[in-house]
Amino acid sequence: MKRFTILPTVIGCFLMFILADSAGAQHQEHGKVDFETSCNEQAEQFITNGIALIHHMMYEQAEINFEEAVSADPSCATAHWGIAMTVVHPLWGERPSDENLEKGFKAIEKAMQLNPQTEREAGYISALEPFFRDWKSTSYPEQLAAFENGFQILYETYPDDVDAAAFYALGQLATAPKDDQSFSKQEQAGQLLEEFHAKAPEHPGLFHYIIHAYDNPVLAEKAVDAASGYDKIAPDVPHALHMPSHIFVRLGHWQDVVDWNQRSADAALRQPVNGMVSMHYLHALDYMMYAYLQQGEDNKAAEVMEKAVALDNLQQTMAAAYAMATIQARYPLELNNWEEAASIEPRSMNTISWDTYSGAESISWFARGLGAARSGNAERAGEAIEALEGLYSKLKQEGEDYWAVLTEAHSLSVEAWLEYADGNREQAVELMKYAADLEDSVDKHPVTPGHVLPARELLGDMYLLANQPEKALQAYERSLEISENRFNSLYGAGRAAQLAGNDELAKNYYSQLIENCQRNDIARPHFVAASGFMSNQ
Repeated sequence: MKRFTILPTVIGCFLMFILADSAGAQHQEHGKVDFETSCNEQAEQFITNGIALIHHMMYEQAEINFEEAVSADPSCATAHWGIAMTVVHPLWGERPSDENLEKGFKAIEKAMQLNPQTEREAGYISALEPFFRDWKSTSYPEQLAAFENGFQILYETYPDDVDAAAFYALGQLATAPKDDQSFSKQEQAGQLLEEFHAKAPEHPGLFHYIIHAYDNPVLAEKAVDAASGYDKIAPDVPHALHMPSHIFVRLGHWQDVVDWNQRSADAALRQPVNGMVSMHYLHALDYMMYAYLQQGEDNKAAEVMEKAVALDNLQQTMAAAYAMATIQARYPLELNNWEEAASIEPRSMNTISWDTYSGAESISWFARGLGAARSGNAERAGEAIEALEGLYSKLKQEGEDYWAVLTEAHSLSVEAWLEYADGNREQAVELMKYAADLEDSVDKHPVTPGHVLPARELLGDMYLLANQPEKALQAYERSLEISENRFNSLYGAGRAAQLAGNDELAKNYYSQLIENCQRNDIARPHFVAASGFMSNQ
């Protein structure tokens, strides 16, 4: 029985490009994982690589390694445990398919039947088994709670086991309340991960889950070091190259978001999944496009959008569906091109199985409805509200409460602007305030760099149009507390301050907007107006 460590080799660096499609992970640099088993040496090496890839959330590549471990040692219980683990994606926001849950159930059953030779291996199997037990009659939140509880018991049994601690922290993040604005459970998980990171500084799960733990507006600064160093242990893993941008997007470091996601997208294209374009590619494009728009790089954002809509044979996941819908919506909405937004056709991209991803589909209807309401097409806006209400009911029935909350906020936002267009300004403001409170009650999901158009920002827009600059300023400033350095919120805050007679505060916001942009020849009207104000100071 030997202990293996994943370290870079000259052969590994060469083979990671040749074997990308088949995920030749035993040769690839993924960080440093030590995992002792009772299996033979060849199987143990595959298991070690598989666990490292799970920590990177490269689940398809991890599965290949565990299957290789089974081939190398058919009696290896831990290899079957690993196959079951690749089915569990705790932070992806979607329940695994019935097909995958059945596969995981059979794998964990096989692991239990093989009767592992060490108590620790048996502990890992026992930690995971409750996730699959009675899966047909168990809700996904209950499954995630079982995952957390199982790995908590394992961690408490083996308090020095880094992988047990990492998986326990992952379970904590998966079950953290979406409406806890203090992010206390995330902070608790982050503290545990940081303790182990000091002891195992090259472990991939510690880097990765620290970023997830602090991926919120309260704790983001605590993850800057982990974000900046993650690529050093995984230089060609798409998700590892993407994850730092979760922190940089929170802090409004737009060029960092662009640079990291360009690397991630390039790596993802080199590593298709079963011949399909990896969802990691589209996920990276969404973050990249968002950052370009916040810098006023509208032409580059349009190029990203063209790449996305041209995709075919795309891996089907919620992250891919969300990115596809959002990339199409972001461009006209961020540019306030309401007529173009109103022309968006939901479900037009047949590369996505939209019936499965109602939360993603709602984005298209929101963009279409908001664009219609703000460009005078009341009939189309009404159709969008009706569609959003239907999606809300479907999401509630499916137990997708998080996406239901956002869909309701989107429906209310469209209704608010429709009321505003009809001259019912008081009613419009009340609806928009309610939508903003509803959206702010939950944090943004990891699949997105930010809400498509923050409802609080839209409230600021409404106050500004209603000639209430003081209230508009409050709304924009609250929006910036959650979504730092957003182009439109910075402009809105500056314009509201200017109209309220506070030129010094307007100067602060406009200067930040201009500083965020990479060029001084940006044609977007808000940039021109901010630059004109600053040139007269």
